[in-house]
Amino acid sequence: MPVKVSVGFRTLTACAAAVIVLWGTRQLSAIVAPAFLALTLTIAVSPLRDRLRGWAAAFVPLAVILLALCALGAAMVVSVARFVALVPRYADQYRRLLSSVGTALRDLGVDQSQIRNALSGIDPDRIVQAAQSLLSGFAGTVSAVVVTILVLYGMSLDAVVFRRATIALTQERPDLVTALRGFARDTCSYLVVCTVFGLIVAVLDTTVLALLGVPLPLLWGLLSFITNYIPNVGFVIGLVPPAVLALLDSGVATMVWVVVAYCVLNFVIQSVIQPKFAGQSAHLSVTVTMLSLFVWTWALGALGAILAVPLSSFARAVLLDADPATAWASPLVTGTDPGHKR
Repeated sequence: MPVKVSVGFRTLTACAAAVIVLWGTRQLSAIVAPAFLALTLTIAVSPLRDRLRGWAAAFVPLAVILLALCALGAAMVVSVARFVALVPRYADQYRRLLSSVGTALRDLGVDQSQIRNALSGIDPDRIVQAAQSLLSGFAGTVSAVVVTILVLYGMSLDAVVFRRATIALTQERPDLVTALRGFARDTCSYLVVCTVFGLIVAVLDTTVLALLGVPLPLLWGLLSFITNYIPNVGFVIGLVPPAVLALLDSGVATMVWVVVAYCVLNFVIQSVIQPKFAGQSAHLSVTVTMLSLFVWTWALGALGAILAVPLSSFARAVLLDADPATAWASPLVTGTDPGHKR
């Protein structure tokens, strides 16, 4: 007589398995993160691949991705090099800022020993040294770039075969094929939405910062574009560096204008308008999107934050949508009406 397993026990077992998988993913993050980035980029150019035939279907999309990565990487290296050369000029301003903060806290009645303890860890020399080590830090990403390119090359060659294989599996595994196609479609739509809004935000931020005279506006515009792929908190990450630099370079008034401009432009676009389109394209609820950011950042680091939505979309497709026994839980993750058809 078969033993009946309760829903609670199955749920607890699934959660335990998820924790083990996430822990293993974290241990293999140096491989998993670049590999999934390669998968995401391969999916991003799938509409172009569908319009090509033969060898062009494999190599033209790969060339497009590599050119885009090279352009983005070159822009980052040049911008960061200029930032590293600029930072030491503001060491004295930074010290004066810390001194004024300490004076203000002392006037408010905060104990001097507490002030010294709080400010002791914010050594301006450390900030300068950290900025000067940014370029050398790019060397640490070489291995990740190599893994990404190698996996990307393999996926580009296999994409055409994989497409034919999914067609052959449609009759035997229709739920799995439908789930994988839905994941690819959702990921492509999500990337298009984030890229379009990211370009809009980057152009507006660069223009505003240039008008306000903030140094390196192109760097901060590029930062806004990249952090636009980080759901919910990307706006804050992109705001802090130009706001601090504006304070050191031109004073409080310019910093306030930077904060106001970012709040009007970035918050409205990234936190109000974009999530409606991004959430619909990725088919993930707001709560799941936020939790995804925390979980995948813990497991895969900074790249996990950028890929949080595609990673969760992939997990939903494989674990829920691909199996009729668990498909009932998909509306809980997508935040849609159970009767809604994608």
